Amino acid sequence: MNSSPSTPTPTPTPTPTPASAPASTVLLHTAGALRALPRPSGGRAVVMTMGALHEGHATLIRAARRRVGPQGQVVVTVFVNPLQFGAGEDLDRYPRTLDEDIELAVAAGADVVFAPSADEVYPGGEPQVRITAGPMGTLLEGASRPGHFDGVLTVVAKLLHLTAPDLAFFGQKDAQQLAVITRMAADLNFPVEIVGVPTVREEDGLALSSRNRYLSTPERRTALALSAALFAARDRLTAEEALRARAVSTGHPAQDRSAALAALGEDRAAADAHAVAYAAAGPPHGPSVARAAARAVLDDAARLEPPLRLDYLALVDPSDFTEIADSYEGEAVLAVAAKVGTTRLIDNIRLTFVPTGTGTDVPTGTGTDVPTRTGTDVPPTSAPRTSRTSHAARDPRTPHAPQGPLGGTR
Repeated sequence: MNSSPSTPTPTPTPTPTPASAPASTVLLHTAGALRALPRPSGGRAVVMTMGALHEGHATLIRAARRRVGPQGQVVVTVFVNPLQFGAGEDLDRYPRTLDEDIELAVAAGADVVFAPSADEVYPGGEPQVRITAGPMGTLLEGASRPGHFDGVLTVVAKLLHLTAPDLAFFGQKDAQQLAVITRMAADLNFPVEIVGVPTVREEDGLALSSRNRYLSTPERRTALALSAALFAARDRLTAEEALRARAVSTGHPAQDRSAALAALGEDRAAADAHAVAYAAAGPPHGPSVARAAARAVLDDAARLEPPLRLDYLALVDPSDFTEIADSYEGEAVLAVAAKVGTTRLIDNIRLTFVPTGTGTDVPTGTGTDVPTRTGTDVPPTSAPRTSRTSHAARDPRTPHAPQGPLGGTR
């Protein structure tokens, strides 16, 4: 309950911070201390994490800082949520690095680090009443980890109540997590804008995740197949649509040109013309091409040592995470999950499929995400408020951290 108007609001006393953190750090452990903070004129943004912060989290914090400006307030939560770990998963193994987390958060622009205990978030033990993710929560990650998204949504809802932000920032690397959180905010009328921020990748293409530290050198080499598969799908689609565009612009049957060139002995030119003719024939088949290109890379990785053990490869509608048909038009998410050794990793990339022959400059299957590399800073933009979701930037080579750490934590 709120205190009565006649009751003065106490000024929170910052908890003593670890020796490694800047002296100005405001570290809070209780909801009462957080509520006692003055409400900023520029609005409040929250970045939810499970700790073990890395450059991906720093990108989220910087995006939040830019949106609220110098008059706003950025709150970073650090809470390892037990509800989203299933049986046999790595709750005890999950890294706890609060000293380093505070240092990174403040350097990236955070004003407050809120690190509550489990008793503070779940007084009286695990909650009997929880939020369910519905049908979307049973697919892909939800199928592999039953109940996971129910745990995610329950803690996100609680942290939204505790922090009372105007904006909440989450990484697109956790694409399905971002989708279910966005849907929850819309369905349950949370007065908050959910902002998606592109995945940050290391120089070799591996999406940043706190779980990457578990990979040995040989395992890391195998793990690169996840991003390689996504990029192969994007590049194959771009090439096919370039051929299709050439076929449309020739003004005469491409197959006839192929035959004529072959008769003249122009084998290389004939082969090129044949490729154009093939791309022009039949209905659009971009989604099937994307799946096949990605699958070929993953199949090769399954024969490496150590091997990549595929959990799923899926090309889905981002609104509900159901598989798309070959006739699909619009934005889609190509998502992959696999194990390398004992470490489970996920990744995704956004692709856009547009009608053939529309004259658009964006070919069917062109990725809409621009990869954010380690240490880079992508200026944010907002999507229409009607969706209650904005994308702080786009990534066409992009894009989960295992799995479900909030804001791409893992």
